[in-house]
Amino acid sequence: MTVYLNGQFMPMAEARIPVLDRGFIFGDGVYEVIPVYSRRAFRLAEHLERLQHSLDGIRLQNPYSDAEWSKLINELIARNAGEDQYLYLHITRGVARRDHAFPNPPVAPTVFMMSSPLSTPSAELLHSGVSAVSAQDNRWLRCDIKATSLLPNVLLRQMAVDAGCVETILIRDDCFMTEGAASNIFAVKNGILLAPPKDNLMLPGITYDVVLELAAANGIRHEVRRVTKQEVFNADELLLTSSTREVLAITQLDGKPVGDGKPGAMFARLHQLYQHFKRDVMRKA
Repeated sequence: MTVYLNGQFMPMAEARIPVLDRGFIFGDGVYEVIPVYSRRAFRLAEHLERLQHSLDGIRLQNPYSDAEWSKLINELIARNAGEDQYLYLHITRGVARRDHAFPNPPVAPTVFMMSSPLSTPSAELLHSGVSAVSAQDNRWLRCDIKATSLLPNVLLRQMAVDAGCVETILIRDDCFMTEGAASNIFAVKNGILLAPPKDNLMLPGITYDVVLELAAANGIRHEVRRVTKQEVFNADELLLTSSTREVLAITQLDGKPVGDGKPGAMFARLHQLYQHFKRDVMRKA
């Protein structure tokens, strides 16, 4: 595996960062994940825009222009095997003495990128759906920043793993749903697709955007608004979306069936539309 670190491409085994890197000491950095289909980075402009939003959120200057990012990303794709990949970009505030305040004068940021194989959900998961648990969303109030300090998400996701489930659905203030620990969540009721709004309490997913675009383009009724806890637990269907998981049905929540306990009509429709979109747009863009 070839990775990129601070201006150089190298084997993963040779990549090193100093122990005083603020990403290691404080989790002071941001990241981005970009799916690659047929060796093309999907919606690169949108991913770079989200990266810029995260950098602005932590007051860290972007080390590269969009054109420079694009060149580096395309070279990383070319240096790694696989028609389908997903790229991980990681930028920290750099190496400095341990002090909570920003380094003054500023230091060079640490920039790391790697590629991994992109695996889509198995036929078994698509047929059966997945199980989830619910939990109180106890994270900070800037979830729109794709920060590397993911310990709350790690602990929330582990709750699902401990229960033999795939994801944790997060409920804020015991009132409304925000997202999953590592995904976006949609609810379906009476044939209407319900999506939480993009605000500071959730990470705006690129796949989330695609699903809503597909719904609008194909006459699927949908609403973007607060989805209440009651609507989540009384939903006819629940859907999970992310760049690596695409679209999955959640068929069990907290040990109880969602709807009839099987992937529903909305899942079947959106999954089909997403696969057609991937074939006709993602692989040919």
